[in-house]
Amino acid sequence: MSSNNAFDAIIVGGGHNGLAAAAYLSKAGRKVLLLEKLDHPGGAAVSAQAFDGVEARLSRYSYLVSLLPQQVIDDLGLRIRLARRRYSSYTPDPHDGGSALLIDNGDAAATAASFAAVGAPAGEFRAFTEFYAGCRRLTEALWPTMTAPLPTRSEARAFAAGAGAAEAWDAMIERPLGDSIARSLQHDLVRGVVLTDALIGTFARAGDADLQQNICFLYHLVGGGTGDWDVPVGGMGAVSGELERSAREAGATILTSAEVTAVRPGGVVSYRHHGAEHTAAASWVLANVAPVVLDRLRSSGAPDGTAPHTTHNPNHLREGAQVKVNLLLKRLPRLLDPNVSPEAAFGGTFHINETWSQLDAAYLAAAAGTVPDPLPCEIYCHSLTDPSILSPELQAAGAQTLTVFGLHVPDRLITAENNDRRRAELQAAVLKSLNSVLAEPIEELLLSGPDGQPCIETKTTLDIERAVGMPRGNIFHGGLDWPFVEDGAPLETPAQRWGVATDDPQLLLCGSGARRGGAVSAIGGHNAAMAVLESGPRDPGPRKSGPLESGPRNSGRAPQG
Repeated sequence: MSSNNAFDAIIVGGGHNGLAAAAYLSKAGRKVLLLEKLDHPGGAAVSAQAFDGVEARLSRYSYLVSLLPQQVIDDLGLRIRLARRRYSSYTPDPHDGGSALLIDNGDAAATAASFAAVGAPAGEFRAFTEFYAGCRRLTEALWPTMTAPLPTRSEARAFAAGAGAAEAWDAMIERPLGDSIARSLQHDLVRGVVLTDALIGTFARAGDADLQQNICFLYHLVGGGTGDWDVPVGGMGAVSGELERSAREAGATILTSAEVTAVRPGGVVSYRHHGAEHTAAASWVLANVAPVVLDRLRSSGAPDGTAPHTTHNPNHLREGAQVKVNLLLKRLPRLLDPNVSPEAAFGGTFHINETWSQLDAAYLAAAAGTVPDPLPCEIYCHSLTDPSILSPELQAAGAQTLTVFGLHVPDRLITAENNDRRRAELQAAVLKSLNSVLAEPIEELLLSGPDGQPCIETKTTLDIERAVGMPRGNIFHGGLDWPFVEDGAPLETPAQRWGVATDDPQLLLCGSGARRGGAVSAIGGHNAAMAVLESGPRDPGPRKSGPLESGPRNSGRAPQG
């Protein structure tokens, strides 16, 4: 067994947040070791050739970018291009496949006409617009706080009031989101379009009293203050690749195929690399794994085998609630709706069987232990906005990728024993849901690989857990938390102020399990690095100087632009 105590910080897990933390700390002159279990960095934010022999690199687990701050891109010198989608969403009427709601960011008049086409009452488009305008006032007020020390609830509410968003605060923060949607909007389909953003990866109902749906909704709208979701050009792997480049060029040591086996008090980490056992120690250990996974690693490193609870946060135990399906098509399918082109329909988020009533019925079915029928689904067509993920030959042939996110498929439906059967059942449910709004069967459009197999892959919550270590398949590493703390919460230490603290002062959360973590944002990594830099070196020995050694930007209480 080898031992190395020469590091200022050890980062457990090489997902995009860990890479961001490594880049920040290394640029500040800290000596960093990052350990990644897989044979490549990036975690779930990667591009992959999902189908053998087919030159298409899909964003396999995470698809779009909204929460990655421009500040992080600028600080780390990331060469990332994000492409804006013209269309927000397309939602066929499940009762009349020939009509649908198309929300066109570039044509308000066409969007208003689309509301009328699906039978929305007079004034519904205006109410919809006003609802989101209020939400935006709130998100613009809160967005700058995401990369600053945590505000308290009272401080965050004051920011909202100062931005004229007091009413939106009440609607999004203080009462169940379902109440606000039902009060503002009347049409079943329109209400459903709004509600979907509260349910991505979250098993909840519109009126749940714990407000987990509200928190999910806020995170889906807060990115950049505008809530725009952009396509990363080159695929999600381009984002992680740039973070890796920044970290390596700054001097971070990144080891892949390095499985951490224990995290011990005193900043000691044990790991297995190339068949050999190693230990390393540092002043700081940053955990870019889910808190539940970190607890297992801490238990392995505890002398008595006790199981610590990293933050005592019950949200960390929440299950994932989705199925993910990737497809490669010969071309886009024809729609039942003759008034919209497939390019427009698939140019944004394509909602299927996601009306207000369908979403609630699907929740109740899943809660009763069955796969919902119809299964609510959302589709993203990355290749329409960014054809570079396809080979020139596939581009010339008109091929397109589809990524489907099936809602209300909680992990409780999946076991090790039934996983294969459930995967097949869920794939069939997804295809059935898609076909309900198409003018031709999606199966007939699937490309085949050299082996003759159709280009479709389906990932259950258990598959996701096994592949990228997300407990119970939860894409947020557990339930989300408000991006503020309750009044009176302890904020004495930098780790507490940045929302990355555990019960061990040398051990910080730097991934999606940190407060304000979740999605491809690098916010967890940024905030953990800021906590370390604000704390100063534990060892008063010499340190290299670096551009960020003086500490974080935006360290005041008020949000800054």
